[in-house]
Amino acid sequence: MRWIALVVVVVGLACGSVAAQETAAEAEATYQLNPGDVVRISVWREEELLREARIQPDGTVSYPLVGSVPAAGQTPDQVAAAISDRLARFIPEAVVTVELLEAQGYRVYVIGEVDRPGEYQLSQPITVMQALSIAGGLTPFAGTRGIQILRTSTAEQQRITFDYKAVASDGQLDRNIFLEAGDTVIVPSSFF
Repeated sequence: MRWIALVVVVVGLACGSVAAQETAAEAEATYQLNPGDVVRISVWREEELLREARIQPDGTVSYPLVGSVPAAGQTPDQVAAAISDRLARFIPEAVVTVELLEAQGYRVYVIGEVDRPGEYQLSQPITVMQALSIAGGLTPFAGTRGIQILRTSTAEQQRITFDYKAVASDGQLDRNIFLEAGDTVIVPSSFF
């Protein structure tokens, strides 16, 4: 019986590891590149076109034969498709791969009533609850009803209300918002 229990535990751990890998792969597939990120660009059977490149402050990445390609706000797969399209006149049916090496540009900010407010540079998209955890959790003085997310997309700024109780106590996980690069999570004091 002990051996069966051990096998069940090992299989359970392996399945958990596979699920974690799938979640990480899904996050990377949907990750939108940001200025400062480092990517590896390759073309199948064209070793001389293997490059590591940093997304420039203007949101582009430079690549031989095609010049500057818009990258910020795009997934690695979208950038690969754009490079492939531009390479078509030189290399018909080029198979391009863009791989995220360093997510230098994915930064979020957590301020207010958390133990460690500040800027956090992360390697993949995270949710509000994860950001609060990274920031050390809420202080005893935190007001959970008024948590806000400030988001700047293009030139417009949005204020999004986060319902902490719905996620933490009521288990409404679909309300746990994924943060975008540059988002600021504001945790107010319960005294205001």
